[in-house]
Amino acid sequence: MRLTITLLAALTLGGCAAQPAPPSADDSLYQNLGGQAGIGRIVEGMLLNIADDERIVEHFVDADIDRLYEKLVEQICMESGGPCEYTGDSMEDSHAGMDITEGDFNALVENLIAAMDAEGVPVTAQNRLLQRLAPMRGAIIYR
Repeated sequence: MRLTITLLAALTLGGCAAQPAPPSADDSLYQNLGGQAGIGRIVEGMLLNIADDERIVEHFVDADIDRLYEKLVEQICMESGGPCEYTGDSMEDSHAGMDITEGDFNALVENLIAAMDAEGVPVTAQNRLLQRLAPMRGAIIYR
């Protein structure tokens, strides 16, 4: 039930804007995620979950996993109010030609939530992160 509510909230918020919201000066979310080390563990867990997820693993077969890990850590760190700067490609460029569907996007969100659960991230912090990441949805899903 909580997963459904969280996914619905993330997807609903995703339609509100095309660009990611700038992180605030408040780093409480960054701290709730466990700082740099916690974010690294969350991203690692998410990537391991994706590797076992037959719904979306095909989208990652040719990915440079080390670079993907690095850029996801940067992005989550920045979006959570941490001291990082995202240096990766735009979401449009990163996902061009991948034909990501709504279902694929939802599966990735489920894997992220599972990784945060495994790290003991409070649900309120999970929802705050998803709210900050949700605006990227429109740049990721194939139309």
